[in-house]
Amino acid sequence: MGFASDGMMGISGSGFSGRSGTATQIVHNRLRAEIVSLKRLPGETISEKEIAAECGLSRTPIREALLRLAEEQLVDIVPKSGTRVSRIPVASLLEAQVARTALEQVNVRAAAGRVQGSDIANMRAMIVFQRERVEAGDSDQFHASDEALHRAIAVAGGYPGIWRMIEQVKLQVDRYRRLTLPQVNRMERVVEEHSEIVEAIADHDVDRAVIAMTKHLEGLGIEDLRPIRELNPDYFIGDINGAFEKWSDGNIADQKQGRSGPKPLND
Repeated sequence: MGFASDGMMGISGSGFSGRSGTATQIVHNRLRAEIVSLKRLPGETISEKEIAAECGLSRTPIREALLRLAEEQLVDIVPKSGTRVSRIPVASLLEAQVARTALEQVNVRAAAGRVQGSDIANMRAMIVFQRERVEAGDSDQFHASDEALHRAIAVAGGYPGIWRMIEQVKLQVDRYRRLTLPQVNRMERVVEEHSEIVEAIADHDVDRAVIAMTKHLEGLGIEDLRPIRELNPDYFIGDINGAFEKWSDGNIADQKQGRSGPKPLND
């Protein structure tokens, strides 16, 4: 898969040649987006040489971008073998969900306490847009609006920085999410969950908002990866049974009640 079809051809002709830091960031961001959206599938080979040729860049910024992606566990760089898109690590997926759930609960709790009328109007408009994307079968725009809504909740609560933390921690979760969107009525369910969250925030009902968010984050079914893994056996790495031994029923109950504590959740 190349960058040319996605508008990456000619980075050097756009004023980026000679500015390896800027070029590295652009290549990193584009590759990262392609991996997270599953446009580049787990296990797929990434050719440093091909990307450099298509972008009109030297291989240095490409190599630097790939090193960043390796740090994020999105690619595996094997000396003398090449670079491949990493498979989704089960253990990291569970850990990311624990962290995301705790942070999202902070955001929704704060939003319910201090949201403004203009924030609610914006969120409700997003819900309308999401329903339209469901009707159109547009999973890409649906996913983008999903992200925008969660970001808006963080901003409404006064914690935009927490959303930036969430974006970083949930990279593996986002890859898994893309595998679930084709499920029958999955997007429809997500919209209804979003609506429940927004209306609880609008009513300044903190407890209801936290419960709705937690329920929403459970909707991906990360507590039981088996159905999705069975459909996509080559996309995951790690022992599901071993990973889940770490999560106790007590921790699950804590998360459902909005208390901090390890438990694999989702959105």
